[in-house]
Order: sequence, then C-alpha cells, then structure tokens
Amino acid sequence: MRPFLASCLGAACTAAIALPFAPDAGAAAGRPPSPTTVRAGDLPGSTQSLPVAVLGAVAPQSTDRDTAAPSRTLGLPARTVRPFSLLGVVWDDAGAALHGRVQVRARATGSGAWSGWQDVQTHNDDVPDPGAAERRDSGVRGSTAPLWVGDSDGVQLRITPESGDRAPSAPPAGLRLELVDPGTRPGTDRGAQADPPTPLTPEATAASAANAPLAPLGATEIPALDQAASQADAAAVEGSPPGPTHVGPRPRIVTRAGWGADERLREKAFIHTRTVRAAFIHHSGSGNNYTCAQAPSLIRAMYRFHVKSNHWRDIGYNFLVDKCGTVYEGRAGGVAKPVMGAHTLGFNSDSTGIAILGAFTGTEPPKPAVDAVSKLAAWKLGLHGVDPRGTVQMLSGGGNRYPKGAKVQMHTIAGHRDGFHTDCPGARLYNKLATARVAAAHLQGR
Repeated sequence: MRPFLASCLGAACTAAIALPFAPDAGAAAGRPPSPTTVRAGDLPGSTQSLPVAVLGAVAPQSTDRDTAAPSRTLGLPARTVRPFSLLGVVWDDAGAALHGRVQVRARATGSGAWSGWQDVQTHNDDVPDPGAAERRDSGVRGSTAPLWVGDSDGVQLRITPESGDRAPSAPPAGLRLELVDPGTRPGTDRGAQADPPTPLTPEATAASAANAPLAPLGATEIPALDQAASQADAAAVEGSPPGPTHVGPRPRIVTRAGWGADERLREKAFIHTRTVRAAFIHHSGSGNNYTCAQAPSLIRAMYRFHVKSNHWRDIGYNFLVDKCGTVYEGRAGGVAKPVMGAHTLGFNSDSTGIAILGAFTGTEPPKPAVDAVSKLAAWKLGLHGVDPRGTVQMLSGGGNRYPKGAKVQMHTIAGHRDGFHTDCPGARLYNKLATARVAAAHLQGR
C-alpha cells in the first residue's frame, strides 16, 4: 500500500495545489498497455490526489467574544483538472471523524457548465472490521462516501464548520480530495461492442475461477436460473448445507469481468468466512445522478476509490445493484461463497453486503432495485439455509453501536443502521426492508 501523505494546510498547500499532479502507479503515462497483461479496450483509469488547503475564516457564531474564535474554512478554489467522474475526501486516521459540511462543484467536460453545490456524505461507515486483515499494516484511511459527478474536468471544494459549533474540532490530518477516473472499457459498458477475446491476467483468471462452476472462465455474467435449477445447482456450491431446501431463483449477475475490474489493483488473496448468516443492505451514498449505462463505470470508480484512496484490499461490498435492478459481483472470491467484505463495521464476518447505487435518505429507491435485492437475498441466503424472515445472533467485532464481543440479535435481512449508528441505507430504503424479507421468503418457497 502507498504510505500516508502528510497533512497539508496553509500557504504551503495553497502553492502546492497549483502544481500538476501525476496519476498514481496504476496509470501508465503515454505507454499503451500490453495486450498480454490487459484485456483489449482496457484503460486503467487514474486517481488525482489534491491536498486540501485553508480557504479563509468563518466569523464566530457566539456573542461571547472572549470564548468564540473564528474557525477555518477548508477546501480548494475552482480549478481545472484532468478528467474524472467520482470524488471523495480522505484523511490519514480511519478512526478520526471529519466534522463539518463537505460540498463540491464540478465542471462538465465538453459543455463547460458548472454544477450547483452538492453535499458529500461526510461519514463513510462501510469499513473493514477493526481486527480484519486489511486493517493491519495497510494504512486504511478515513473518508467520506464517494460521490459520482459524471465526466468532469473542473472541481471546487469547501468544508465549512458545523453550524453553532463554539469550539470547532481540528480537521483530521492528511485531508485530500481524491478525483477518480474509472477508465473506459468498450466491451463492458452497455450498448458498446464487445472486445475481441484476449488472454486473461493471472489475477483475472483467479477472480473468474472463484465463480466455477456457476460460469465458464472469463464469463462476463452468471446467468439467471429458475428455482428448481438453482436448488439443484446449490449442491455444487462449496459451503452450502447438505440438501438445501429453500433456495431462491438465482438472478443474473454481472461479473467483475463484466463491469471491467482491473484485477491488478486489489490484493491477490481471497478471504472467506465460515458461512453467510445475514445480508446487510446499504446505499452507496454516491448520489442518484447516474444512468444505468454508467453503472459499470461508477463501480469501477468506487473500486478504485476503495483500494487506492481508502487503502482497502478490494471493493467493500459483496454485491451492488443499480437503479434498473442489475446485480453486479462486488468483492472477489466467488458470488456463492462467504467472502469477507468491508461494509458493516463490526459485522463483516459471516454476512454479505448488498449496496444499491444511490442515496435514499429523502429519495424513494427504485422498485426494480428493491426487487433485485429481494431476489439476490433469496438466492444467497438460501444457499446457506437462511430464512429471510428470521433473526440470527451475530457477534460484534466492535463498532459505535455495539462493543466488541456483544451478542446481537439481528434480522437476517438487516439494514446497515441495525449494526452501526449511521443513516445508511437511508430512511426510504430502510422502510422497504420488511417487504423485502417477505418477498425473499416467498421466492424461497416458504
């Protein structure tokens, strides 16, 4: 993993941000990728990492002039940057919080039009467990949620103190704005012509082989099956209980090859837990301003943000669902297997994380996406003998809601907020979970 970058505030940073920034090591500069190591049509993408500067001071809200002091406004003035589509703010200490309101504006590539100010979800609660392998010696960072802004070539950032805060907290060290270009993959984005077949990298071969026997090597999707075929197929799934009797019909799943994962970014090894006892439902917090055709690009950008900016081993979620109801494979290791994710701090073991792309605090989640969550949970939980209407006792690995070692009774289809103090998956989506449990149980034939 890359070493931490030191905190940069004040005049030195103001000068620094005027300099051009090179992409990280994953992006080649001016050299075409070798066809023996990258599938045709792949452009690996890049990340621009810009240190956040002090922009000015905000007048104190208090009338007590002896105790109230001006607080600093942080951010970046409007500037031209290399094209990017997703952004987020990161800092050195994953245990530190960023207090204040984070807002951005982006300038659309081509039209040159600036967006209005958009809020960035400050608290990114989808993180690895404290004792997980990826938290050891990996420099895991704190971060906001990523925000999808579309193809842009200009950006402006401001971080203002929380209103009425008499003694504003010092900002966490190492604040940086990350601008992510997901790269392009003509053969994976909808409506585009498929790439000609080329040799898979060793990393891509391993990721694809983890889905055997559900799909052939290099497959871009795992096809849907009806309930009878899914139940018969479950016997071949490693870790499934003998003769599972309630397996929902398998939904179509776009594989990592299908959405264009650059398998060289992630850590090579897969981490599996014993089983899957619950599914935690999330919203990605990345906003709703994307089209379904852009979903593969959004996922590629989120993957790069999780790995290169947050310093996780892989994308955090086990599955992602777009607003049209398409299901995507998330963290590598096999869609039918109990892959350890990084989605619900304290409860990543023996669970699976399903995120709908979007934000649903004040916006209704699209029905196709909610229906897809029910179908996916019916299949995934059914493979491990779990009733979607039931509850299960989970052991907390530690978090802000339950201490380490606490035994917690959870719904087998739970919201992220059931295991952690967070708004996720948003009130509007959380209110759909009771219906999703019933629908998933019906799909299992219960």
